[in-house]
Amino acid sequence: MTSTAELNRAVFHGYFRSSAAYRCRIAFNLKGVAPEQRFVHLRKAEQQSPAFKAIAPAGLVPALDLSGGDGATVLTQSLAIIEWLNEICPEPALLPADPWMRAQVRAFALTIACDIHPVNNLRILAYLKGPLGHDQTTADTWYRHWIDEGLTAAEALAQQALDAGTGGTFLYGDRPGLADLCLVPQIYNARRFNCPMGAYPRLVAVEAACNALPAFADALPERQPDAEG
Repeated sequence: MTSTAELNRAVFHGYFRSSAAYRCRIAFNLKGVAPEQRFVHLRKAEQQSPAFKAIAPAGLVPALDLSGGDGATVLTQSLAIIEWLNEICPEPALLPADPWMRAQVRAFALTIACDIHPVNNLRILAYLKGPLGHDQTTADTWYRHWIDEGLTAAEALAQQALDAGTGGTFLYGDRPGLADLCLVPQIYNARRFNCPMGAYPRLVAVEAACNALPAFADALPERQPDAEG
């Protein structure tokens, strides 16, 4: 089994504004591990370089290299990284012990990671403005439409959990978990695009509770070494 010391010798490839990398940073902080960070500048297309694609063939961040940077043992996809981390570092648990509750948490996380994030990430917006020829206003309208649709569903799920007594300070209980790790970066990005948040009071309340914790606050994009204005 991989030890905490070995994790601290791993290399994490990310970018300060990547919401997928942001999720992983929160998880690392909660688990008390600190892999070496190497930065992949997405706006400079460094993710498309042959060197990075040898590590992550899809050309996406994040990527966690457990072999210390030589690319021999790499795990990609943020949720896979987080769930693997949760299995080898069980405390604090990021998923409930109960199978039904575990499925609900995963369903919420996937609402963010599969329904909202993929249609609004940088490469999609770049394609809208590049090959498809749309202007920034159209791209922003696209972004806000999918944010509203996705967060409306997420708000309903969060309120259902609260009404059922399975919610708490956080989305599913009184300590943060996988669902919260996905929610906070998505709201951060929504705010960057000036998306109105008034329709999602439960999500905003959970976001505030999360960001009051050092593990979340220290993972903020602007607090990363590669942060830019």
